[in-house]
Amino acid sequence: MLFSLISLTHSTTVKAASKINDYIISNKIKPAAIQNQKGTFSEWTGYRKGVGHPEGIVVHETSEANVTAQQFTDRFNAHWPTLETYVHAFVDDNKILNIHNTDYSVWGAGPTANARYVQVELCRVNSYDAFARSLSNDAYYIASKLIQYNLPDIPGQTVISHAQASNTWHETDHQDPVYYFSTWGYSMDQFNDLIKTYYNNLKTYGDVNGHNDHVIKVHNAHGSFVPLVGINTDNQIVPIENRDLGNNSVWYTDQKKVVDGVTYHRVATHEWVADSYKA
Repeated sequence: MLFSLISLTHSTTVKAASKINDYIISNKIKPAAIQNQKGTFSEWTGYRKGVGHPEGIVVHETSEANVTAQQFTDRFNAHWPTLETYVHAFVDDNKILNIHNTDYSVWGAGPTANARYVQVELCRVNSYDAFARSLSNDAYYIASKLIQYNLPDIPGQTVISHAQASNTWHETDHQDPVYYFSTWGYSMDQFNDLIKTYYNNLKTYGDVNGHNDHVIKVHNAHGSFVPLVGINTDNQIVPIENRDLGNNSVWYTDQKKVVDGVTYHRVATHEWVADSYKA
């Protein structure tokens, strides 16, 4: 059985242009896993292009200090009919909580934006490191949703702030997350840089931090595919004739083995690729 195929698409990592982004990237901050919690929002309405067809993501922030993603989730689940608002997810420095199926719309940014976008709320935090970690979690959620729905990452189109939604359609007056970002010397443009980096790395390597020792990208400069081999119990190389890897494809590998001076990487239970084919 083949190990996880990460991506067939080549992407270029963008240098994130801010001290906070540099802090996130240089420290290889690892985002939290996305947790799905069953919410109470009972309106199951498709987007304008149909169920399962969002056109991007709206970036919100909660505008309230010292309230965690779980606390906001509990509040929204208890009071959304009175509040007349709901979002798909809450993110803080520790958790990513998805509380409504993103195949369906929510009430977060006015009717026009609601009919187009997945919506995520970023919770306010109180330290530089916590802010960096919350941004990492938020960018990971957004990049993952773009990839899930096969959407390009286009700032101002497939990723917009609530402020941009308000200023475009005038159906709400909220300007988040602009002010909150500014209190940390940060901006929506810089956040878009971080999203772009995560988006490209996820598509290319399957990891927001890019290349790691357990993921390889392969390419055959002299052919249209990358050959595979088997290694038998006598440590002999056995060519595999009926299977190969696509050029510029990315694979998870869990083992290395050296045979006759050549390093091989295991990409399936009995299939290996030579180190010379690493891109």
